[in-house]
Amino acid sequence: MSVELLGFNIDDYSFDDAVREAVGLINSGTSSQIVTINPEMFAYAENDEIFSKIVSEAQMIIPDGVGVKIALKLKGHNVERIPGIDFARRLLEYSAHSGIPVAIVGSKEDVLNKAVENLKNEIHGLNVVYAHHGYFKNYDEIYQGLNEAVPRLLLVALGSPKQEYFIYNAKKVLKPCLMIGVGGSLDVWSGSVKRAPIIFQKLGLEWLYRVVTQPERFKRIFPALPLFLLKVLKYRG
Repeated sequence: MSVELLGFNIDDYSFDDAVREAVGLINSGTSSQIVTINPEMFAYAENDEIFSKIVSEAQMIIPDGVGVKIALKLKGHNVERIPGIDFARRLLEYSAHSGIPVAIVGSKEDVLNKAVENLKNEIHGLNVVYAHHGYFKNYDEIYQGLNEAVPRLLLVALGSPKQEYFIYNAKKVLKPCLMIGVGGSLDVWSGSVKRAPIIFQKLGLEWLYRVVTQPERFKRIFPALPLFLLKVLKYRG
């Protein structure tokens, strides 16, 4: 089941159901893309027709940002927010349990290496067959490396919209593989960035914690979030 928001069909799953759907994609024998959407990505899509096409063609679009949850609530839909970092972590755990090879691309080299090290220590049996930092210019070289490693789950931490573009093109090369953009998750998994306390997570206020601890993010969120919600209220799709 999905609900429409500013021209995109957002999947209405519980967290566990979303994981089950993703597991089905991993085992489907095809290449798939999951977009964990937030308000900023709607803004990108409005000004970038190709990015809009990429999001629309994704096999799953799950509501990551709390702003998306609020927007859907304003439209009468009580959709569960699915934090991308928790969603990706659950899929890593499933992959380890099921012997599914994993690849991770993105972030600085030291952050990537520490994140992979921590994940392997925390998730028994995790098989990372390919890992590469996000500071590269030769995309074909990365695609070739991924193709040779044959992962069935690929996490890409290049930031949006770069990671969605990377995945969209990777779908033509990697088969079968489920691919997800995970933004700043590697920073958290490496320990270089502290995640918001549990109470903030449960209340959907991780964004507030990040603004308080990283004031430079304020300009990124405001006035973008209020404008996004205003646009949702005015939208007649």
